[in-house]
Amino acid sequence: MELGSQERPLRVAVVGSGPSGFYAIGALFKSDLECTTDLFDRLPTPFGLVRGGVAPDHQKIKNVIRVYNKTAAHENFRFFGNVMIGCDLSVDDLLRHYDCVIYASGNESDRAMGIEGEDLDGVYSATEFVGWYNGHPDFQDRDFALDQATSVAVVGNGNVAMDVVRILAQDPHGELAASDITDEALQALRTSTVREITILGRRGPAQAAFSPKEIKEVGSLEGADLVIDGAEVDLDELSATWLENEAAPSAKKNVEYLKETSTQGTGEAERKIHCKFLVSPVAVLGGDGKMTGVRIERNELYADDSGTPRPRGTGDTYDLDVDLLFKAVGYRGVPIEGVPFHERWGIFPNDEGRLLESQDGEVVPNQYVVGWAKRGPSGLIGTNGPDSQATVAKLIEDVQSRRADADPEKDPERIVALLQERGVDFVTFADWERLDAEEIRLGEEKGKVREKFTTVESMMEAINRLRG
Repeated sequence: MELGSQERPLRVAVVGSGPSGFYAIGALFKSDLECTTDLFDRLPTPFGLVRGGVAPDHQKIKNVIRVYNKTAAHENFRFFGNVMIGCDLSVDDLLRHYDCVIYASGNESDRAMGIEGEDLDGVYSATEFVGWYNGHPDFQDRDFALDQATSVAVVGNGNVAMDVVRILAQDPHGELAASDITDEALQALRTSTVREITILGRRGPAQAAFSPKEIKEVGSLEGADLVIDGAEVDLDELSATWLENEAAPSAKKNVEYLKETSTQGTGEAERKIHCKFLVSPVAVLGGDGKMTGVRIERNELYADDSGTPRPRGTGDTYDLDVDLLFKAVGYRGVPIEGVPFHERWGIFPNDEGRLLESQDGEVVPNQYVVGWAKRGPSGLIGTNGPDSQATVAKLIEDVQSRRADADPEKDPERIVALLQERGVDFVTFADWERLDAEEIRLGEEKGKVREKFTTVESMMEAINRLRG
Protein backbone atom coordinates (compact mmCIF):
# COMPACT_ATOMS: atom_id res chain seq x y z
CA MET A 1 0.00 0.00 0.00
CA GLU A 2 1.11 3.57 -0.59
CA LEU A 3 2.35 5.20 2.61
CA GLY A 4 0.23 8.23 3.39
CA SER A 5 -2.88 6.89 1.68
CA GLN A 6 -6.26 6.22 3.26
CA GLU A 7 -5.45 2.51 3.18
CA ARG A 8 -2.13 3.06 4.96
CA PRO A 9 -2.01 6.44 6.76
CA LEU A 10 1.37 7.84 7.73
CA ARG A 11 1.93 7.59 11.50
CA VAL A 12 3.95 10.49 12.94
CA ALA A 13 5.14 11.11 16.50
CA VAL A 14 6.10 14.66 17.49
CA VAL A 15 8.21 15.14 20.63
CA GLY A 16 7.58 18.54 22.23
CA SER A 17 4.32 20.51 22.26
CA GLY A 18 5.64 24.03 21.83
CA PRO A 19 4.97 26.20 18.78
CA SER A 20 7.29 24.30 16.41
CA GLY A 21 5.58 21.00 17.25
CA PHE A 22 2.11 22.38 16.60
CA TYR A 23 3.25 24.09 13.40
CA ALA A 24 4.75 20.81 12.16
CA ILE A 25 1.50 18.96 12.77
CA GLY A 26 -0.47 21.75 11.12
CA ALA A 27 1.75 21.47 8.05
CA LEU A 28 1.22 17.69 7.93
CA PHE A 29 -2.56 18.10 8.11
CA LYS A 30 -2.47 20.61 5.25
CA SER A 31 -0.47 18.26 3.03
CA ASP A 32 -1.89 15.71 0.62
CA LEU A 33 -0.80 12.89 2.89
CA GLU A 34 -3.28 10.97 4.98
CA CYS A 35 -1.63 10.95 8.39
CA THR A 36 -2.27 10.57 12.09
CA THR A 37 -0.13 12.44 14.62
CA ASP A 38 0.58 11.91 18.29
CA LEU A 39 2.14 14.80 20.20
CA PHE A 40 4.22 13.96 23.29
CA ASP A 41 5.34 16.27 26.09
CA ARG A 42 7.07 15.54 29.39
CA LEU A 43 4.77 18.04 31.13
CA PRO A 44 1.00 17.57 31.53
CA THR A 45 0.48 20.95 29.85
CA PRO A 46 1.01 21.82 26.16
CA PHE A 47 2.29 24.95 24.37
CA GLY A 48 5.90 25.06 25.59
CA LEU A 49 7.35 28.57 25.87
CA VAL A 50 4.00 30.18 25.05
CA ARG A 51 2.87 28.99 28.48
CA GLY A 52 6.19 28.89 30.30
CA GLY A 53 8.24 31.59 28.57
CA VAL A 54 6.08 34.48 27.34
CA ALA A 55 6.09 37.20 30.00
CA PRO A 56 2.86 37.67 32.00
CA ASP A 57 2.65 41.32 30.88
CA HIS A 58 2.54 40.15 27.25
CA GLN A 59 -0.80 38.35 27.33
CA LYS A 60 -1.73 39.21 23.72
CA ILE A 61 1.17 37.13 22.43
CA LYS A 62 -0.43 34.09 24.04
CA ASN A 63 -3.44 34.41 21.74
CA VAL A 64 -1.47 32.30 19.25
CA ILE A 65 -2.71 29.33 21.29
CA ARG A 66 -5.99 29.65 19.37
CA VAL A 67 -4.14 28.46 16.26
CA TYR A 68 -2.77 25.46 18.12
CA ASN A 69 -6.22 24.63 19.50
CA LYS A 70 -7.53 24.41 15.92
CA THR A 71 -4.78 21.93 15.10
CA ALA A 72 -5.61 19.94 18.23
CA ALA A 73 -9.26 19.74 17.16
CA HIS A 74 -8.33 17.69 14.07
CA GLU A 75 -9.68 14.15 14.21
CA ASN A 76 -6.21 12.70 13.56
CA PHE A 77 -4.51 14.55 16.44
CA ARG A 78 -3.78 13.14 19.89
CA PHE A 79 -1.89 14.62 22.83
CA PHE A 80 0.10 12.54 25.30
CA GLY A 81 1.19 14.80 28.14
CA ASN A 82 3.16 13.68 31.21
CA VAL A 83 5.18 11.31 29.00
CA MET A 84 8.96 11.65 28.94
CA ILE A 85 10.75 10.31 25.87
CA GLY A 86 13.88 8.51 26.96
CA CYS A 87 12.18 7.41 30.19
CA ASP A 88 8.51 6.44 29.82
CA LEU A 89 9.02 5.68 26.14
CA SER A 90 12.30 5.09 24.33
CA VAL A 91 13.18 6.35 20.88
CA ASP A 92 13.08 2.70 19.77
CA ASP A 93 9.50 2.51 21.04
CA LEU A 94 8.60 5.49 18.86
CA LEU A 95 10.33 4.08 15.79
CA ARG A 96 8.50 0.80 16.24
CA HIS A 97 5.06 2.39 16.52
CA TYR A 98 5.46 5.31 14.08
CA ASP A 99 6.70 5.76 10.54
CA CYS A 100 8.40 9.08 11.33
CA VAL A 101 9.48 10.98 14.44
CA ILE A 102 9.81 14.79 14.62
CA TYR A 103 11.80 16.30 17.49
CA ALA A 104 10.37 19.65 18.57
CA SER A 105 11.84 19.71 22.07
CA GLY A 106 13.17 23.27 21.88
CA ASN A 107 16.02 24.55 24.05
CA GLU A 108 15.19 23.81 27.69
CA SER A 109 18.55 24.75 29.21
CA ASP A 110 20.72 27.87 29.17
CA ARG A 111 24.14 28.77 27.86
CA ALA A 112 26.96 29.39 30.29
CA MET A 113 29.05 32.56 30.21
CA GLY A 114 32.15 30.49 30.87
CA ILE A 115 33.73 32.92 33.33
CA GLU A 116 35.24 32.61 36.80
CA GLY A 117 32.73 32.86 39.64
CA GLU A 118 29.72 31.94 37.51
CA ASP A 119 28.75 29.29 40.07
CA LEU A 120 28.54 31.72 43.00
CA ASP A 121 25.27 32.18 44.83
CA GLY A 122 23.42 35.14 43.34
CA VAL A 123 24.19 34.25 39.73
CA TYR A 124 21.14 32.93 37.90
CA SER A 125 20.09 32.22 34.37
CA ALA A 126 17.22 34.12 32.83
CA THR A 127 15.79 30.66 32.04
CA GLU A 128 15.36 30.02 35.78
CA PHE A 129 13.84 33.41 36.51
CA VAL A 130 11.43 33.35 33.57
CA GLY A 131 10.35 29.80 34.39
CA TRP A 132 9.88 30.74 38.05
CA TYR A 133 7.54 33.69 37.53
CA ASN A 134 5.68 31.85 34.77
CA GLY A 135 4.90 28.84 36.95
CA HIS A 136 7.06 26.28 35.11
CA PRO A 137 7.33 23.18 37.35
CA ASP A 138 11.10 22.90 36.87
CA PHE A 139 11.82 26.19 38.64
CA GLN A 140 9.36 26.55 41.51
CA ASP A 141 11.99 25.71 44.13
CA ARG A 142 14.08 28.79 43.28
CA ASP A 143 14.55 31.63 45.75
CA PHE A 144 16.08 34.73 44.22
CA ALA A 145 16.11 36.69 47.51
CA LEU A 146 14.85 39.85 45.83
CA ASP A 147 14.14 41.30 49.28
CA GLN A 148 17.86 41.18 50.07
CA ALA A 149 19.15 42.86 46.90
CA THR A 150 19.28 46.47 45.78
CA SER A 151 21.38 46.25 42.61
CA VAL A 152 21.05 43.74 39.75
CA ALA A 153 22.96 43.18 36.51
CA VAL A 154 21.35 41.57 33.47
CA VAL A 155 23.83 40.19 30.93
CA GLY A 156 22.48 40.46 27.38
CA ASN A 157 19.95 42.79 25.79
CA GLY A 158 17.76 40.49 23.70
CA ASN A 159 14.08 39.60 24.12
CA VAL A 160 14.54 37.50 27.25
CA ALA A 161 16.77 40.08 28.93
CA MET A 162 14.13 42.74 28.34
CA ASP A 163 11.49 40.47 29.91
CA VAL A 164 13.65 40.04 33.01
CA VAL A 165 14.22 43.80 33.27
CA ARG A 166 10.52 44.64 32.90
CA ILE A 167 9.42 42.11 35.50
CA LEU A 168 12.05 43.33 37.99
CA ALA A 169 11.37 47.02 37.41
CA GLN A 170 7.64 47.45 36.98
CA ASP A 171 5.02 48.12 39.65
CA PRO A 172 3.89 44.68 40.93
CA HIS A 173 0.58 46.17 42.04
CA GLY A 174 -0.35 47.19 38.49
CA GLU A 175 -0.75 45.14 35.32
CA LEU A 176 1.16 42.16 36.70
CA ALA A 177 -1.35 41.62 39.49
CA ALA A 178 -4.10 40.73 37.01
CA SER A 179 -1.89 38.55 34.80
CA ASP A 180 -1.10 34.83 35.03
CA ILE A 181 2.07 35.38 37.07
CA THR A 182 2.30 33.03 40.03
CA ASP A 183 1.22 34.31 43.44
CA GLU A 184 4.62 33.39 44.87
CA ALA A 185 6.46 35.46 42.25
CA LEU A 186 4.07 38.39 42.64
CA GLN A 187 4.57 38.43 46.40
CA ALA A 188 8.37 38.24 45.99
CA LEU A 189 8.27 41.19 43.58
CA ARG A 190 6.13 43.18 46.00
CA THR A 191 8.71 42.77 48.75
CA SER A 192 11.65 43.29 46.38
CA THR A 193 14.23 45.91 47.37
CA VAL A 194 15.83 46.03 43.90
CA ARG A 195 16.31 49.66 42.86
CA GLU A 196 19.15 49.61 40.31
CA ILE A 197 19.18 47.39 37.21
CA THR A 198 22.09 47.52 34.78
CA ILE A 199 21.77 45.96 31.31
CA LEU A 200 25.12 44.80 29.93
CA GLY A 201 25.37 44.50 26.14
CA ARG A 202 28.56 43.24 24.50
CA ARG A 203 27.92 45.11 21.24
CA GLY A 204 27.24 48.77 20.53
CA PRO A 205 23.89 50.58 20.60
CA ALA A 206 23.50 50.17 16.83
CA GLN A 207 23.82 46.39 17.15
CA ALA A 208 21.61 45.96 20.24
CA ALA A 209 19.50 42.79 20.15
CA PHE A 210 16.31 44.36 21.51
CA SER A 211 13.64 45.63 19.16
CA PRO A 212 12.40 49.25 19.17
CA LYS A 213 9.15 48.07 20.76
CA GLU A 214 10.95 46.24 23.56
CA ILE A 215 13.26 49.08 24.58
CA LYS A 216 10.36 51.54 24.44
CA GLU A 217 8.38 49.26 26.77
CA VAL A 218 11.25 49.41 29.25
CA GLY A 219 11.49 53.18 28.85
CA SER A 220 7.78 53.68 29.51
CA LEU A 221 7.48 51.64 32.72
CA GLU A 222 5.70 53.40 35.56
CA GLY A 223 7.88 53.67 38.62
CA ALA A 224 11.16 53.20 36.73
CA ASP A 225 13.44 55.47 34.70
CA LEU A 226 15.54 54.30 31.77
CA VAL A 227 18.85 56.11 32.26
CA ILE A 228 21.36 56.31 29.40
CA ASP A 229 24.63 58.19 29.48
CA GLY A 230 25.06 60.16 26.26
CA ALA A 231 28.58 58.75 25.86
CA GLU A 232 27.06 55.23 25.64
CA VAL A 233 25.24 56.08 22.41
CA ASP A 234 27.96 58.04 20.63
CA LEU A 235 28.61 55.93 17.55
CA ASP A 236 32.10 55.15 16.33
CA GLU A 237 32.80 55.63 12.63
CA LEU A 238 32.37 51.93 11.82
CA SER A 239 28.93 51.77 13.45
CA ALA A 240 27.80 55.03 11.90
CA THR A 241 28.73 53.83 8.40
CA TRP A 242 27.17 50.41 8.98
CA LEU A 243 23.99 51.96 10.37
CA GLU A 244 23.66 54.27 7.38
CA ASN A 245 24.32 51.69 4.68
CA GLU A 246 23.55 48.18 5.90
CA ALA A 247 21.62 48.06 9.17
CA ALA A 248 17.95 47.13 9.39
CA PRO A 249 15.45 49.96 9.96
CA SER A 250 14.92 48.66 13.52
CA ALA A 251 18.57 49.41 14.38
CA LYS A 252 18.15 53.01 13.27
CA LYS A 253 14.99 53.33 15.37
CA ASN A 254 16.83 51.92 18.38
CA VAL A 255 19.65 54.43 18.09
CA GLU A 256 17.23 57.32 17.65
CA TYR A 257 15.28 56.29 20.76
CA LEU A 258 18.42 55.71 22.83
CA LYS A 259 19.85 59.11 21.89
CA GLU A 260 16.57 60.84 22.68
CA THR A 261 16.37 59.06 26.05
CA SER A 262 19.96 60.04 26.88
CA THR A 263 18.90 63.71 26.88
CA GLN A 264 16.20 63.20 29.53
CA GLY A 265 18.44 62.91 32.57
CA THR A 266 18.06 60.46 35.44
CA GLY A 267 14.41 61.09 36.25
CA GLU A 268 12.68 60.91 39.62
CA ALA A 269 11.35 57.36 39.74
CA GLU A 270 12.34 55.01 42.55
CA ARG A 271 13.87 52.40 40.26
CA LYS A 272 16.58 53.08 37.68
CA ILE A 273 17.45 51.01 34.62
CA HIS A 274 20.88 51.66 33.11
CA CYS A 275 21.86 50.59 29.58
CA LYS A 276 25.54 49.83 29.06
CA PHE A 277 27.02 48.94 25.68
CA LEU A 278 30.32 47.45 24.49
CA VAL A 279 30.89 45.62 27.78
CA SER A 280 31.33 41.93 28.68
CA PRO A 281 31.52 40.25 32.11
CA VAL A 282 34.88 38.53 32.52
CA ALA A 283 34.54 37.39 36.15
CA VAL A 284 31.96 37.29 38.93
CA LEU A 285 33.40 38.64 42.18
CA GLY A 286 32.61 37.45 45.67
CA GLY A 287 33.56 35.40 48.68
CA ASP A 288 32.20 32.66 50.95
CA GLY A 289 30.19 31.33 48.02
CA LYS A 290 28.25 34.58 47.48
CA MET A 291 28.67 37.08 44.66
CA THR A 292 29.32 40.74 45.44
CA GLY A 293 29.97 42.16 42.01
CA VAL A 294 31.06 41.60 38.47
CA ARG A 295 34.28 42.50 36.64
CA ILE A 296 33.51 44.03 33.26
CA GLU A 297 35.77 44.41 30.24
CA ARG A 298 35.21 47.24 27.80
CA ASN A 299 34.88 46.15 24.16
CA GLU A 300 35.63 47.77 20.84
CA LEU A 301 34.13 47.09 17.44
CA TYR A 302 35.99 45.82 14.40
CA ALA A 303 34.78 44.92 10.90
CA ASP A 304 34.73 41.21 10.08
CA ASP A 305 35.35 39.88 6.56
CA SER A 306 31.85 40.91 5.51
CA GLY A 307 32.19 44.39 6.99
CA THR A 308 29.83 43.64 9.89
CA PRO A 309 30.82 45.24 13.22
CA ARG A 310 31.90 42.65 15.80
CA PRO A 311 32.95 43.19 19.45
CA ARG A 312 36.29 42.27 20.98
CA GLY A 313 37.81 42.94 24.36
CA THR A 314 40.23 45.76 24.93
CA GLY A 315 41.73 44.50 28.20
CA ASP A 316 40.37 47.56 30.02
CA THR A 317 38.27 46.41 32.98
CA TYR A 318 36.32 47.87 35.88
CA ASP A 319 34.26 46.40 38.73
CA LEU A 320 30.53 46.86 39.23
CA ASP A 321 28.97 46.20 42.64
CA VAL A 322 25.77 44.17 42.25
CA ASP A 323 23.87 41.76 44.51
CA LEU A 324 22.40 39.57 41.77
CA LEU A 325 23.27 38.74 38.19
CA PHE A 326 20.91 37.28 35.59
CA LYS A 327 22.56 35.86 32.49
CA ALA A 328 20.40 36.12 29.38
CA VAL A 329 22.99 34.92 26.89
CA GLY A 330 20.93 32.28 25.13
CA TYR A 331 19.14 28.97 25.50
CA ARG A 332 20.52 25.56 24.54
CA GLY A 333 18.97 22.19 23.87
CA VAL A 334 18.89 19.15 26.14
CA PRO A 335 19.87 15.70 24.80
CA ILE A 336 17.32 12.91 24.42
CA GLU A 337 18.65 9.40 25.01
CA GLY A 338 19.02 7.66 21.67
CA VAL A 339 19.11 10.85 19.58
CA PRO A 340 22.34 12.37 18.16
CA PHE A 341 23.22 15.67 19.84
CA HIS A 342 25.66 18.46 18.97
CA GLU A 343 27.11 19.24 22.39
CA ARG A 344 28.80 22.52 21.46
CA TRP A 345 25.85 23.97 19.56
CA GLY A 346 23.19 22.53 21.86
CA ILE A 347 21.01 21.27 18.99
CA PHE A 348 20.22 18.00 17.23
CA PRO A 349 22.52 17.80 14.18
CA ASN A 350 20.48 18.06 11.01
CA ASP A 351 20.49 18.90 7.34
CA GLU A 352 17.54 21.20 6.65
CA GLY A 353 15.55 19.32 9.28
CA ARG A 354 16.66 15.79 8.47
CA LEU A 355 18.36 14.35 11.56
CA LEU A 356 22.04 13.46 11.08
CA GLU A 357 24.24 10.93 12.89
CA SER A 358 26.62 13.85 13.55
CA GLN A 359 26.93 17.33 12.08
CA ASP A 360 28.86 15.95 9.10
CA GLY A 361 27.39 12.46 9.29
CA GLU A 362 24.80 10.48 7.40
CA VAL A 363 21.07 11.13 7.48
CA VAL A 364 19.18 9.16 10.14
CA PRO A 365 16.16 7.70 8.33
CA ASN A 366 12.64 8.71 9.39
CA GLN A 367 13.73 11.20 12.04
CA TYR A 368 13.42 14.99 11.75
CA VAL A 369 13.97 18.19 13.76
CA VAL A 370 12.09 21.51 13.94
CA GLY A 371 12.31 24.78 15.84
CA TRP A 372 15.04 25.69 18.28
CA ALA A 373 16.12 22.04 18.51
CA LYS A 374 16.91 22.38 14.79
CA ARG A 375 18.42 25.87 14.47
CA GLY A 376 19.14 27.11 17.99
CA PRO A 377 17.38 29.90 19.92
CA SER A 378 16.59 32.44 17.23
CA GLY A 379 13.52 34.25 15.99
CA LEU A 380 10.09 34.86 17.45
CA ILE A 381 7.19 32.44 17.96
CA GLY A 382 5.99 32.98 14.39
CA THR A 383 9.44 32.14 13.01
CA ASN A 384 8.76 28.52 13.88
CA GLY A 385 5.91 28.32 11.37
CA PRO A 386 8.00 28.51 8.17
CA ASP A 387 10.77 26.54 9.88
CA SER A 388 8.45 23.62 10.66
CA GLN A 389 6.89 23.76 7.22
CA ALA A 390 10.34 23.48 5.65
CA THR A 391 11.16 20.35 7.66
CA VAL A 392 7.78 18.79 6.90
CA ALA A 393 8.40 19.43 3.20
CA LYS A 394 11.57 17.30 3.51
CA LEU A 395 9.61 14.59 5.32
CA ILE A 396 6.96 14.54 2.60
CA GLU A 397 9.67 14.40 -0.05
CA ASP A 398 11.14 11.35 1.71
CA VAL A 399 7.90 9.38 2.11
CA GLN A 400 6.22 10.19 -1.22
CA SER A 401 5.69 7.09 -3.34
CA ARG A 402 6.94 4.83 -0.55
CA ARG A 403 5.11 1.55 -0.14
CA ALA A 404 4.34 0.00 3.23
CA ASP A 405 2.67 -3.16 4.43
CA ALA A 406 -0.05 -3.19 7.06
CA ASP A 407 1.83 -3.21 10.35
CA PRO A 408 0.01 -4.09 13.58
CA GLU A 409 2.71 -2.20 15.53
CA LYS A 410 1.53 1.00 13.82
CA ASP A 411 -2.01 0.57 15.12
CA PRO A 412 -2.79 3.81 17.02
CA GLU A 413 -4.04 1.85 20.02
CA ARG A 414 -0.75 0.02 20.51
CA ILE A 415 1.01 3.05 21.97
CA VAL A 416 -1.92 3.60 24.35
CA ALA A 417 -1.70 -0.02 25.50
CA LEU A 418 2.07 0.26 25.95
CA LEU A 419 1.78 3.35 28.14
CA GLN A 420 -0.94 1.71 30.21
CA GLU A 421 1.17 -1.44 30.62
CA ARG A 422 4.01 0.73 31.96
CA GLY A 423 1.73 2.54 34.37
CA VAL A 424 2.14 5.94 32.75
CA ASP A 425 -0.73 8.28 33.67
CA PHE A 426 -0.72 10.16 30.38
CA VAL A 427 -2.71 13.34 29.82
CA THR A 428 -5.01 13.73 26.82
CA PHE A 429 -5.92 17.04 25.23
CA ALA A 430 -9.38 16.72 26.78
CA ASP A 431 -7.68 16.38 30.18
CA TRP A 432 -5.69 19.54 29.45
CA GLU A 433 -8.86 21.42 28.48
CA ARG A 434 -10.37 20.54 31.86
CA LEU A 435 -7.24 21.77 33.64
CA ASP A 436 -7.21 24.91 31.48
CA ALA A 437 -10.80 25.70 32.45
CA GLU A 438 -9.98 25.11 36.11
CA GLU A 439 -7.00 27.48 36.00
CA ILE A 440 -9.15 30.16 34.39
CA ARG A 441 -11.89 29.64 37.02
CA LEU A 442 -9.39 29.91 39.88
CA GLY A 443 -7.91 33.01 38.29
CA GLU A 444 -11.28 34.71 37.99
CA GLU A 445 -11.78 34.25 41.73
CA LYS A 446 -8.60 36.28 42.28
CA GLY A 447 -9.17 38.83 39.53
CA LYS A 448 -6.43 37.28 37.37
CA VAL A 449 -6.22 35.90 33.83
CA ARG A 450 -5.57 32.45 35.31
CA GLU A 451 -4.11 30.82 38.39
CA LYS A 452 -1.62 28.23 37.20
CA PHE A 453 -0.91 24.87 38.76
CA THR A 454 2.84 25.01 39.20
CA THR A 455 3.87 21.42 39.99
CA VAL A 456 3.35 18.22 38.04
CA GLU A 457 1.90 16.66 41.19
CA SER A 458 -0.75 19.37 41.63
CA MET A 459 -1.56 19.25 37.91
CA MET A 460 -2.06 15.49 37.93
CA GLU A 461 -4.08 15.63 41.16
CA ALA A 462 -6.40 18.21 39.60
CA ILE A 463 -6.64 16.32 36.30
CA ASN A 464 -7.55 13.08 38.03
CA ARG A 465 -10.18 14.91 40.10
CA LEU A 466 -11.60 16.66 37.03
CA ARG A 467 -11.80 13.44 35.03
CA GLY A 468 -14.68 12.51 37.32
